[in-house]
Amino acid sequence: MRSFVAQRVKLSTIAEALGLSTATVSLALRDSPLVADVTRERIKDAARELGYIYNRRAASLRTSRSGIVGVCVHDVMNPFYGEILKSIENELDRHRQTFILCNHHDDLSKQRSFIDTLLQLGADGLILSPALGTPAADIGLAEENGLPVILIARTIEGAGVHGFRGDDAYGMGLAVDHIVSLGHRSIAMIGGTRATSTGREREAGYLAGLARADIEARPEWRIEGPRDRHSGFASAATFLAIPERPTAIVCFSDLVALGLMYGLARAGIRPGVDVAVVGYDDIEEAEIATPPLTTVSNGQSEVGERAASALLQRLQGTEAVEQTTLIQPELRVRQSCGGKPPH
Repeated sequence: MRSFVAQRVKLSTIAEALGLSTATVSLALRDSPLVADVTRERIKDAARELGYIYNRRAASLRTSRSGIVGVCVHDVMNPFYGEILKSIENELDRHRQTFILCNHHDDLSKQRSFIDTLLQLGADGLILSPALGTPAADIGLAEENGLPVILIARTIEGAGVHGFRGDDAYGMGLAVDHIVSLGHRSIAMIGGTRATSTGREREAGYLAGLARADIEARPEWRIEGPRDRHSGFASAATFLAIPERPTAIVCFSDLVALGLMYGLARAGIRPGVDVAVVGYDDIEEAEIATPPLTTVSNGQSEVGERAASALLQRLQGTEAVEQTTLIQPELRVRQSCGGKPPH
């Protein structure tokens, strides 16, 4: 078969080599169930041997589809987004879609540049965790130019598209209720910002949990801002400076909680013994932290899978739906809370 390599390999080249029709070869290379598994693998093996390269541009001209999906998130180095992306990739792979990734780092201009690039490439759609300050008009502009958008993790009021995220208010309420059940009456919340839907919802869950326990929220208990390990580490000093220091802390994310525990330990305060700590997201590192971190599982895998599925459905002609699907979180109890408040 190698004699064919010197010339450009076409579908007809493969068909001729195997004694099959060009249509059968084309269907097999697109994983059509109309071709038997054995035949499909035989055709793929031959295509590799002959050096056949799928011409995405030509296919796009024939089908008006590029097979490319854009995925844009805050930072893939955050394991929370890494777990979502893994599920998105698995779902898109099953439908022979390739994705291009962008980390916007909450830089709105970078996000807009990525969307422009997708439009220029004729991408099929976009799965987006929007940057801080993203206006609904940006989503509308993409949609009007033929780029369907699905939101993940964060949502935008008035965007007019489907979004998927965990039920953050409910999940943070689970964390506060657990802390209260252990006997704590002074509970701080560290991290997050009201500039995002996630930050607003998790803070609302924190405040609602305090209210259910008839605990008055104090302004000094709420330390806004931290969203990663380093800022979580730095927040330990702010927490330790609170007069009548709280006996428990719920954190905006596991990254904040892990950084905070490092900072507390550096100051000689033992998480799980001297102060209870709860994270959020249940990233893989939470279970092997010292001490193992009590946290809230936020359904990242389901968010990614359902968002990718919703986009694929839109590419099949389903109308856009302006709604947010909330995935119900679950509490994961480990050792970072201890058994009872320190005296």
